[in-house]
Amino acid sequence: MPLLRSALIALSTNRTLRNFCENSAFGRRLSSRFVAGLEIEDALRTAQRLNQQGFLVTLDSLGESVTSEEEAQRAAAIYHDLLHEILARDINANISVKLTQMGLELDPGLAMKIAAGLTEHATATNNFVRIDMEGSSLTQVTLDLVRHLHAREEYHGNIGIVIQAYLYRSDADIRQLIQDGIRVRLCKGAYQEPSSVAFPKKHDTDTNYVRLAALLLESPLYHGLATHDEAMIEAAKTFANNNGISPDRFEFQMLYGVRRDLQRRLLREGYNVRVYVPFGREWYPYFMRRLAERPANVLFLARNLFR
Repeated sequence: MPLLRSALIALSTNRTLRNFCENSAFGRRLSSRFVAGLEIEDALRTAQRLNQQGFLVTLDSLGESVTSEEEAQRAAAIYHDLLHEILARDINANISVKLTQMGLELDPGLAMKIAAGLTEHATATNNFVRIDMEGSSLTQVTLDLVRHLHAREEYHGNIGIVIQAYLYRSDADIRQLIQDGIRVRLCKGAYQEPSSVAFPKKHDTDTNYVRLAALLLESPLYHGLATHDEAMIEAAKTFANNNGISPDRFEFQMLYGVRRDLQRRLLREGYNVRVYVPFGREWYPYFMRRLAERPANVLFLARNLFR
């Protein structure tokens, strides 16, 4: 399985395969399990349907590593449209943003300006922006940007961040974020990282995830635990129960199309469940990382294709 994961992550950066998949009917059909559609309207309809079932939603316009300021501004405009439509249609959803899609690798100042504009819009519409975490080379700059914006009184509480449990530094980062009052989405991590910065073994990442989840649950802030791993979920539930932490003080977060049975079960048990709904034409890297995270998804897709 580690070899399959590494192969899938490597393929996520293959430009030829990406072009074929993103521009073919076969590829779009393949992605439909995990990607809500290509357009904003697809995502909004999906969010409304999930709300009707009792789920909270995060919307993610797929794309990363833009090559021009014009691309970054176009990506930002999609998020501004989302925030407008979420309010107009009374959808219970927030947004998740990658900084490389906002031009971080071109000009950190550009990414800061765009992220500030989105946070301002979210604040004005009583919404929330989650800044996603990418590869470890961008961890510090992402943390710095979020802490800088959150420190502005008018944005306090309207911007959060993602922390990856497989990084050694995450314990210290989470403690600082809690001290700063910044809400966290905790995930395991989906990028190929060297053993110098990340736990190479799944067992060690799992152990760290459980420890970090406990730190978040104990804090007074409302955090998100993003996982489809039932062992991690049960560990969080047990810790919360043993420490008198009410289910309304946190939420489980799960990906669109992954473990829908578990999503529904958690909802029935009285937990808040937020479904992460990605959409857009640049879906291939996201799709391949989802396969890498959970190789069982490969078997699921293969069975359905043969059908």
